[in-house]
Amino acid sequence: MATLAARRTTAATLGLATALVLAGCANPTDGGTTEVAAEHGSKTQINISPDQKRITTGKVDSIAAEVPEKIRKRGTLELVSSAGSAAPLTFYATDNKTVIGVEPDLAHLVADVLGLKPHINTVSWENIFVGLDSAKYDAGLSNITVTEERKEKYDFATYREDNLGFAAKKGSGLKITGPKDVAGKTVAVSSGTNQEKLLVEWSAQNKKAGREPVDIKYYQNESDTYLALQSGRIDLYLGPNPTAAYHAATSGKTEVVGTYSGAGAGLQGLIAATTKKDSGLAEPLADAINHIIDNGTYAKVLKRWGLSDEAVTRSEINPPGLPKNGS
Repeated sequence: MATLAARRTTAATLGLATALVLAGCANPTDGGTTEVAAEHGSKTQINISPDQKRITTGKVDSIAAEVPEKIRKRGTLELVSSAGSAAPLTFYATDNKTVIGVEPDLAHLVADVLGLKPHINTVSWENIFVGLDSAKYDAGLSNITVTEERKEKYDFATYREDNLGFAAKKGSGLKITGPKDVAGKTVAVSSGTNQEKLLVEWSAQNKKAGREPVDIKYYQNESDTYLALQSGRIDLYLGPNPTAAYHAATSGKTEVVGTYSGAGAGLQGLIAATTKKDSGLAEPLADAINHIIDNGTYAKVLKRWGLSDEAVTRSEINPPGLPKNGS
């Protein structure tokens, strides 16, 4: 499967291109790799084995000094990510237990800069926020979109663009360009996500226009969702575009039939490291991310996972996010 390259504008449109272009499946002869298309038609191999050989960088004392004293004394950075297997973001290696992906790689780099040992906790999506609220975890790196509603409780340090993808059974003939295209369709989405918020708003727009609403379905994990897609129980699945593209390429059974910005029609969505509001971590996280952007290790990580087109040029603290009203 091939997709267009993502554009670099702040005005997002339904023509948003996928940042991940994949071709091929795991190769059992080389210890577990998947071939992905990276930049400008080039290809790269991503390592999906437990032996990751992660890209590393050095501690920066001036940035490490910004970390709250309690965390510095502890010596570990308690990070949280979703337990759901969502390649190439966060998923399990070929041993089915080692957590790998672009999110863990970036988490390790940030911890390197801060002079801390990263401890990645994997939990269900809703428990990411429960854990952040209770200060059980310092920060979440789990494809979390900046939204205006979330900014009331959390601080954000951005590190990647956020694009969504509509997955359909291969050969479906569907093309999603706006709310009217999902009218009357059965669409799966994960609860509590910005994808759900956008889909609910599209359904409301359809009803207001006299069209059928969306029949929204919820599944516990991606494997169940894709089984439902193959069996015809659902027509579409709206999720992160990188994971939709990855599944389409590696399974050969699905396709991406539409893309959209995670922040709505008028704003480029952004993914961010997420902390409890006023925790004191947003600034050191942003500074650490900007340091790895500047020293080139950030670009190496994104290229390693075929996500170069989702790169940001700078980390921002609490930028505009998905509006509460979705407008």
